[in-house]
Formats: sequence, structure tokens, C-alpha cells
Amino acid sequence: MNDTSFIRISPNSRVPKYRQIVNSITEDVNGGKLEIGARIPSINELSERHYVSRDTVEKAYKILKEKGILKSKKSIGYYIANTMEEGGKKVLLLINKFSDYKLKIYKAFLAALDQDFKVDFYVYHCDDQLFVNKLNESIGQYYLFVVMPHFKNENDLHVSINDKVLNVLKKIAPNKLIVMDNKLEELAGPVPAIYQDFKMDIYYALIEANLYIQKYKKLILIFPANSLYPHPQEIKIGFRKFCVENDVDFEIIDSSGEVCDVQKGDAYIVIQENDLVGIISQIKEMGVELGKDIGVISYNDTPLKQFLGITVFTTDFESMGRIAAGFIKSNKKEQLKNEFIFINRGSI
Repeated sequence: MNDTSFIRISPNSRVPKYRQIVNSITEDVNGGKLEIGARIPSINELSERHYVSRDTVEKAYKILKEKGILKSKKSIGYYIANTMEEGGKKVLLLINKFSDYKLKIYKAFLAALDQDFKVDFYVYHCDDQLFVNKLNESIGQYYLFVVMPHFKNENDLHVSINDKVLNVLKKIAPNKLIVMDNKLEELAGPVPAIYQDFKMDIYYALIEANLYIQKYKKLILIFPANSLYPHPQEIKIGFRKFCVENDVDFEIIDSSGEVCDVQKGDAYIVIQENDLVGIISQIKEMGVELGKDIGVISYNDTPLKQFLGITVFTTDFESMGRIAAGFIKSNKKEQLKNEFIFINRGSI
């Protein structure tokens, strides 16, 4: 292969030249510009064309071989490796936190994929730098990337994306990326997504539950002030929108681990399980009737909530995993809102 012009090496860059070679080839592989099996210039060709030492090229090619991006044969030379040859098609799933809900998505996703897919998952704890580092080191090594984008900003508030995250996601070709549990309008191209609409999901769920809510004097949202794994602020916006439009007396309490003062005639929407336990405990101590004197709606369903008869607003986590797997198998480029429902078990 005589053409080496696609490899980008800048003599003025402070990035070491071997690293520029690695980055150039990796980005082109992941962006679809270099296909599986494409031949890469020999060490001599690249060295002579770009005026770099053989040692520099050898170091870059060694790194690319270790990452599984390059292979070499005596009769062919260097060529782009097939990341699907060993252990099936490799998929990297990036999860913002490890929880029962995320585990449901992961299990459903695995179960719905064909056996020739191998899924690695990585938990980045809503930390944008961990997310960016993991993607940068993984580009070119995976057949597909599935990401759940939930981050925290400098004020420990939830954000779906920032410039740092957007820049690394742009390195991935749209046909190699699936967004799950959120929607990123900032991404160009037909990137498949199965997402929650955090603002309008709670708004429409409250409209459906409004007949039951009306019997209470006040509606209170217990919103977790969780700096480690912040929740989307859009939930507050959707809640406030419903209350204002329907003339409902309301309050939003930022929970910091302390149980709020539960009063008869109130209805509570509770995001976190710890707050739910605190409210239910107070109701039992007060000797009042749940679903009549005090109402409770919990966020996201669990078997325990089913057993206890707790009314919920919930998305279908298993469905989210199955749909994402379906995108991969069918190569669809759709953006679908995941189902979000109101299940009344009598606690409201």
C-alpha cells in the first residue's frame, strides 16, 4: 500500500508522533473510514512518507496490535483487524451507576442479543472524565458502543451531556453508537436511542393519576439531593408544570437523608427507596391509613413495592434493554421513547 496520506501527523503538535499515528488510525477505524481488512502502510512506507523514524512507527503499530486494531501477515503486511473474529462481536455498554434498575436493563439486553455478541460493561459513576477515558481507550476495539449518558456538573447537578462528552461521542460513527435511557439532541446523524422523557413522563403520569391526587390537600415531591448520582432536574420541571396547570398546592423538598414531616392530607411522590421507607414508617407510627389519609407514589417499580402495595410511576427497564438489543440485530436507526406508566396499587 503506497498511499499514506490518510494518516495524520502534525510536526507542530506537542502530541508524540507515535501517538498521532495511533490516534489517526483508531479514529478512522471507528469512524468507518478504514474498513475491516483494509491494508495499512508498511513501517518503511510510513517512515519514509512522513519523515519519522522506524522506531516511532513500530511503537505505534505495536500499540495498535495490542489494542486489537491491527494484525499482520507476512504475505499481506499490516491490515485492520476484525474485532468480531475472536469471542464474537464485541459491544461496550457504559452504565452511569450500578443499581437494580440498571441490572434489569443489562440482563434484558444480554438475553435479547444473539450468542455471537460479547458484551463488556463499565460503570462510570456519573463521572464525565471516567466516561471519556474509557471511550478513548476503547475506540477501535469494539463493534458497537451503547451508552447511558447521565453526568453531574460542577454543582453536582444532573446533566445529560457536556462539551467533553460530546467531543468523544463524535469520534464514534453514528452506525456504531446507541444511546439508552436518555436522548441527546446534540448528536448529529441518525443515532438510535431508546430514552426516557423525564419532564413529560412525570407530567402525563400525574395527569393520569389526577383523579386520585385531588382528594389530598397538598402534593409533595421528595427529590433526592444526591451529589454522587444526581437525578434529572427535568423531573422537577414536569412535576411543577402539572401542579401549576391543575391548580394543585405543591412543594418540592430536596431530601438530604432526613425524613420530612409527614402530615395527614398530604400526598407524596418519592424518588428514592430510603425516603419511601421513612415516610411509610411515619405513616405507621401515626396510625393513619395509607391511600386514604396520606397518599404515596413511588418512582420506579420493584418486586418489594409490588408486595407492599405501593403505587408507582415507572418505566419498563426490561423493555429498554430488549429494544436496544433489537436496534443492534435489525440495524434500525430509530429514536423511541420508552414506556412510562402509572400503576395504582391503592397507596394513593
